[in-house]
Amino acid sequence: MTDGRTGFSGAGAQLKGLAKVFGGFKDFISRGNAVDLAVGVVIGAAFGAVVKSIVDGLISPLVGWILGSPNLSNVLTFEIDPWTGKGLPTTISLGVVINALVTFLGTAAAVYFLIVVPLNHLAERRKRGLEPEPAAPAEDVRLLTEIRDLLAQKDGPTV
Repeated sequence: MTDGRTGFSGAGAQLKGLAKVFGGFKDFISRGNAVDLAVGVVIGAAFGAVVKSIVDGLISPLVGWILGSPNLSNVLTFEIDPWTGKGLPTTISLGVVINALVTFLGTAAAVYFLIVVPLNHLAERRKRGLEPEPAAPAEDVRLLTEIRDLLAQKDGPTV
């Protein structure tokens, strides 16, 4: 089980394998896409919480007030007696679904207007700014142009 030099016979191979795994992970994280994705997920989760609080604290009470209920979870709620005959009613709450849809639509609209539209405008600006500049004339063409201009100055304008 042990050898005299390292203390464990297979520990060196295991450490090399572990270093290889962490090296691959480091290469993966070093790519821009993985970091961008991680940042996007974290920002999206935080942004989703903000939109949910706006929907739960502002929009849902307003819609509930219009519909005559303190919040959307109590709107469009049905109790049905299942066919089993045990007398335990089942509750169907369409208000909860409506609340989730309002939260989703609010999040989607906010992400679109606050992130997608500005990024599209930025990409369009970059695209317009990256049009190729006209190529500089070759050295011989530049010299010939200078000679022509000097001859024109010396002789006067030609017809």
